[in-house]
Amino acid sequence: MKFNPADNIQDLQYFGEFGGVNPSISDSSTYTFLSAKTMFDTFEGNADGCYLYSRHSTPSNLYLGEALAAMEGTETAHVTASGMGAITPVFLQLCEAGDHIVSSRTIYGGTYAFLKNFTPRLNIHTSFVDITKLEVVEAAITENTKVLYCETVSNPLLEVADIKALAELAKKHHLKLVVDNTFSPLSVSPAKLGADIVIHSLTKFINGTSDTVGGVVCGTQEFIDQLRNVNDGASMLLGATMDSLRASSLLKNLRTLHIRMKQHSYNASYLANKFEAEGLKTVYPGLQSHPSHNLFSSMMNPEYGYGGMLTIDVGSSEKANQLMELMQHKNAGYLAVSLGFYKTLFSSPGSSTSSEIPEEEQQAMGLSEGLIRFSIGLDNDIERTYQVMKKCMVEVGVLKK
Repeated sequence: MKFNPADNIQDLQYFGEFGGVNPSISDSSTYTFLSAKTMFDTFEGNADGCYLYSRHSTPSNLYLGEALAAMEGTETAHVTASGMGAITPVFLQLCEAGDHIVSSRTIYGGTYAFLKNFTPRLNIHTSFVDITKLEVVEAAITENTKVLYCETVSNPLLEVADIKALAELAKKHHLKLVVDNTFSPLSVSPAKLGADIVIHSLTKFINGTSDTVGGVVCGTQEFIDQLRNVNDGASMLLGATMDSLRASSLLKNLRTLHIRMKQHSYNASYLANKFEAEGLKTVYPGLQSHPSHNLFSSMMNPEYGYGGMLTIDVGSSEKANQLMELMQHKNAGYLAVSLGFYKTLFSSPGSSTSSEIPEEEQQAMGLSEGLIRFSIGLDNDIERTYQVMKKCMVEVGVLKK
């Protein structure tokens, strides 16, 4: 039977302790034991189904983690207080002083800053490469490399990583392939393509309501146990713990993700085709003009589309700012960072979510001042939205009348 991530989520069955259709929320920071021996065994990680302290785990967090592991097709998952709270412990668990990481150069600004500015303090260094050029990726690997890192669809340039080929490369050199799949939940299943570890910022599409910050690490039971180890587990010791109430909220929203992603993808595809037809420089994996359109098509779960993210380049930061401000004024969306909201969000990455990347490196990777990143919303009448956006573009001189 073909792997379908949404069906895997749907097939999970949870009951609350009083028979509720939603599992009961565990509103406790610590847990009691009937015997001291059980407490000791739990502390050592040898008592399944027992809970010690909420920084380690809670029933609510495990419910959510189980659902996300089912979605990604991994053995298990560990949820965290933020996307960065998922990403940073993974690197620190996999690497020691003197180790090396090969990373895509076009990644979320916070991840870039961590690898560029923070991990060198620990004598862990990173080479940033064009992830779409496999020969360049392999040339960057050294005897000290431990991790190959990329985003399925990169933030903000929407480059597409060849996960299957990167997985083969990682296996050849005995590396762990870590993939951030935040931009493409359901659309792409990296673990099924060979990724060792899959990360999400749950803040974005998976939650979908811009009211919760969270993250998840999906992987093998062995690796997740390492992250949670009370003696040397990076997640356990760094303490980026998700609150049980938030875990419960995320689990409820996760159940509608398949419906939302279909609409996000449909609307983004519609706008991308309209923008490109108007002569705008438009980047969207669903466009034939995207250099990795065929690659994405070969990796995707077709019913969920090419995702809800697209970019246009309007030539200058002045034009970009004028357009975004006017679109917000005309209620076409919000001038805001993040993504996955029911309303369209737009921002200029060079001065916001990618501002941690030095200007000269932005230029080298093709991140221009006039680039606008769109997270397309769930609009019922996307043609109506397009007409509003088009009028705004005409008014600020991005399009001619």
